[in-house]
Amino acid sequence: MTKILNLYKQAYGGLSEPAWMLAVVMLINRAGSMVLPFLSIYLTQSLKFGIRETGIVLASYGLGAMAGSLLGGWLSDRIGNFLVQFLSLVLGGIFFLFLPLITEFEWLTVAVFLVSMTVESLRPANTASIASYSKPENLTRSYSLNRMAINLGFSIGPALGGILASHSYELLFYADGLTCISAGIFFFVYFRNKTPRKVKEVPHTSEALKDKSPYLDYSFLLFVLLVAGYAMVFFQLFNTIPIFYRESHHLSEGTIGILLGLNGLIVFLFEMILVHHFEKRVTIMKMIVIGTSLCGVSYAVLNVAGGISLLIVAVILLSFAEIMAMPFMVTHVINKAGKGNQGSYIGLYSLAWASAFTLAPFLGTRVVAGAGFDILWWSCAGMSILLSLLFYFSLRKQNS
Repeated sequence: MTKILNLYKQAYGGLSEPAWMLAVVMLINRAGSMVLPFLSIYLTQSLKFGIRETGIVLASYGLGAMAGSLLGGWLSDRIGNFLVQFLSLVLGGIFFLFLPLITEFEWLTVAVFLVSMTVESLRPANTASIASYSKPENLTRSYSLNRMAINLGFSIGPALGGILASHSYELLFYADGLTCISAGIFFFVYFRNKTPRKVKEVPHTSEALKDKSPYLDYSFLLFVLLVAGYAMVFFQLFNTIPIFYRESHHLSEGTIGILLGLNGLIVFLFEMILVHHFEKRVTIMKMIVIGTSLCGVSYAVLNVAGGISLLIVAVILLSFAEIMAMPFMVTHVINKAGKGNQGSYIGLYSLAWASAFTLAPFLGTRVVAGAGFDILWWSCAGMSILLSLLFYFSLRKQNS
């Protein structure tokens, strides 16, 4: 037990106070993340939308996230990370409070787009803030701390969301909105007078890349494309998997919330110590390849899942796939960027994830409607293996 406690102490040691406070902001925000995990069920069960209409509304969230990622990165380089994060949290929270008033398909599609654009503009600004408040040697662990907070919040949010949804789906929107606003207030109070450290260039970043546009960095564009593919597979967790739990396994909202929350809990418990163990022992390329491959295995398990025990195994595998890949993906991005274009690089990286918000539900629901869940899960497994090979060949020549 003492050895395990020391391992956790080493993993969390040396991180700056602002890095911890950024993590607290995300914990407050994500503890209220109840709308997205249950949005597909809300649309099909409460609003009685068809599977294709549901896919379109979910895809509009993805389009908004794409717009928000670009907007957040662009604004971060011009008005600063502080203002972007504060406005995203507070305005996004207010929008969530009014969202349940809109129930018509066309207007809801537009409203979901606007809400998503607002709340997702937080990501590039928050990522850049972590870099500016962290020591270079602690960068990956600082991102992992932030993700740990997000996943702890996400282990709480869906579990509570399942309870609230059993009473009223409208409560999900109110809880999400109020926690966003609370996170914004906390962020403002702590960071309003904080001065970030001067970000140093990564030693292996060439002079030619310091101010280069990410849109002209072709190796980075390929990396972003592969990340988008990985994200499209991973985000089935928030789109088609809840429907799969409900329609194929007839699970209640509460059980679905617990299964989704298990993902966040696993990442919260294990990511920091695993990143601490691997970051100086294994290259970024190898970690990304392992995580992407493991993602495929988790989806293959869904096709042999005969009961809740194997559903749990699939969630566990997907959670460790996330741990292995995602922290090292963002470290690679920071290593590629220069100080004058960091927001743009992060914004383009965030766009990869945001594009998956669009493509994952749009394609996933159509595959399910046309061919069934089995074909979707085998497709996700095969795509993950292909992506792991492409990550290997594209990153092995880079200084990762």
